[in-house]
Amino acid sequence: MLFRRIYQFLIVYCIGLTCLLAIKKILVLSDYVIPGIPLILDTFGQVFRGYFFDVLNTLSVTILGQIISIIMAFAVGILGRKSSWAGSFVKVMAYNIQAYPIVALAPIIFILLGDGFISRLLIASMICYFPLLLSVLGIMASPVKDIEHFYIATGRMRWQLEVKIRAFENLSKLTTVIAGSATLAMAGTIVAEFIAANAGIGYSIRIALYQSDLARILAALFMIGIVISVYQGILETLGAQLKTKWSAPKEGELL
Repeated sequence: MLFRRIYQFLIVYCIGLTCLLAIKKILVLSDYVIPGIPLILDTFGQVFRGYFFDVLNTLSVTILGQIISIIMAFAVGILGRKSSWAGSFVKVMAYNIQAYPIVALAPIIFILLGDGFISRLLIASMICYFPLLLSVLGIMASPVKDIEHFYIATGRMRWQLEVKIRAFENLSKLTTVIAGSATLAMAGTIVAEFIAANAGIGYSIRIALYQSDLARILAALFMIGIVISVYQGILETLGAQLKTKWSAPKEGELL
């Protein structure tokens, strides 16, 4: 899965770069507008080390933000799984919070918290959180009647067991959603860094944009794509191993 993610990104990146160079050729644009291959390679060699550490800085915020969003999504999903008044209230409150575009709220967050780590982490978590919440709510609110009926009839049903049953039966969906949310978390972190921050690859892209340096932007996009492809590949591999482990029966029991 890891290598598949990497070569898929390389194919997409090369196609995009080829289209950009074709536009340069057709419109006879200078290197100042769209850089040529030699300039891109030369720029990449100059910024590789700095951009690599910038992407790792962004990735660290991404991972922590994703963990926080997963915890939040599962907490709200478990609380809101019932069709009671309390469950409906939790769901409505969670939906209303996400009704406001995060990009519109980002300046307020930066005004209140400043250009620091907490602001980047908060925005990354909020952007990653809502898609996770929808999936977790849908899974936790859908009873697995054939299995749950047995535990209810025998009086052994507890909310912890109910959550385990529903998570186990939808493990494939959960692992897919969590792996997919990595791109949202990374995008959220980059948006936060681009708007107002003093570190990370988004901050570097903002500097390159102000300098009209497309070669640096292309180098940054390449670094981002490679790193997020590796991260997603690792998440998918761990998800596949988890599904295999959970699916293996232990002493004749599923749970």
